[in-house]
Formats: sequence, structure tokens, C-alpha cells
Amino acid sequence: MSKSSFEDNLAKSKELLQKLMDSEVSLEEALKLYEEGLSSIKEAQKLIEEAKAKVEIINKAEQENV
Repeated sequence: MSKSSFEDNLAKSKELLQKLMDSEVSLEEALKLYEEGLSSIKEAQKLIEEAKAKVEIINKAEQENV
């Protein structure tokens, strides 16, 4: 499975939220959408943490070179 980008996960989360807000969604479908949304959000959070770690490494390297 290919890794989704942060933007892909954000777009998917927004799409799922719109579907959840639809009053015609059954409880079963709402739970499925909720679970998918949590998965997308967790993946996005993981990508943010990875980016933060890279920024810290870059900043540390830059400070060592000053």
C-alpha cells in the first residue's frame, strides 16, 4: 500500500466529515466513516510528527554549523 500524503489524508478527512454530516447516513455507515476518519487523522498526525523531527534535525545541524 502506498503512503498517503498529508494533503491526501486531510482531504479524505474532510470528505468523510461531510458524509457524516449527511442526515441520511445510517448508524452503521456513520461508524464506518468515523473509523476511516480516525485512521486518516492518525496517519496525518504521524506525517506531521515525521516532518517535525526532520525540522529539528535540520535546525540542530544548522546550529552546529554556525
